[in-house]
Formats: sequence, structure tokens, C-alpha cells
Amino acid sequence: MKRRELFGFLSSSVKEAVRKKKIEEVVVLRPPYYSDVNAFATECQNCEGQCVSLCQEQIIKIGEDKTPYLDFSQRGCTYCDECAIACPSDVLLVENKRLIEASIIINKDKCYSWQGVMCFSCKDPCYEDAIDFKAMFMPEINEKCTSCGFCISRCPADAIDIKKVSSCDT
Repeated sequence: MKRRELFGFLSSSVKEAVRKKKIEEVVVLRPPYYSDVNAFATECQNCEGQCVSLCQEQIIKIGEDKTPYLDFSQRGCTYCDECAIACPSDVLLVENKRLIEASIIINKDKCYSWQGVMCFSCKDPCYEDAIDFKAMFMPEINEKCTSCGFCISRCPADAIDIKKVSSCDT
């Protein structure tokens, strides 16, 4: 085996391992209008996905298991209630409205601002003013965060992570 082939093989193996790890770490977030997380698996199977078509931000997607989940790769949630109003099986109801069950975290090792580069990309789209900067740099998420996800796709360093928190998966 030539040296070039060896490095190509090792590089592709590392890339495949990283891809598999990312797939394993996928966070499934549900629209913020449910009371019973198990209802997604039982009730959404025969639905035509009205929540997807009425989502103003187009962040609701249907997974392989035919259940809706939130995708913050392009935009975030405005908590507009449209998905809950459209839900024919009452899995999503406006009266069950809550914050998205996730924690938004800035990865200091990847964040440009934490490395001394002036960047406010995450702060600009934040409707709730939930990102504070210490001394022009060093952004931190504060208690105003609604986990809407608008900051995630705006980060040029891919330094904003989202972690699912489950407070009432009944």
C-alpha cells in the first residue's frame, strides 16, 4: 500500500467515525405544545403532517418514524402556535405550550469570540436578548433563553450546541 493510499484510507475512516458519532448524538426535539411524548409514536403515524406545512419557519420535519421533530439548521421557533392549531389528533395543543425542552450551550473551544475574534452572529438573531457578552468577547447564554434555536444556524463556527433536557416526558 502506498503512503497516499494509507493516508486516504485513514482520513476516510476518521471522517466515517465522526459522521457515525454525529448521528448517534442527534437530539430529537419536539414542537413545544405536547403533554405526552408517547402520543407522537401512537397518534402521528396516520397524520398528513399539517404541522409541517403550516410552520412559518419551516423547522418542523417528519422523521423516519413518521413523527414531527424540530430542525434548527436554518431557522428557529417563533412559538407562533400554528402547528398546535393545525394538529388534527390533538398531540399538539395550544394550551400545552411550553418552552422547547433543550439547553443551548456555547462551546467555548469553537466559538470565535471566545478565541478573541469579534463576532456577534449569535446575539443578532436572539429575540429574547438571551446572550450576554463579557468584555466585548466571551458570549454566554443567560436565563432569558427560550431554546428557540435561532442562534444555532447563525454561528459561523458551529459553536452552539443543543442538549435535550426532559422535564415532563409523561
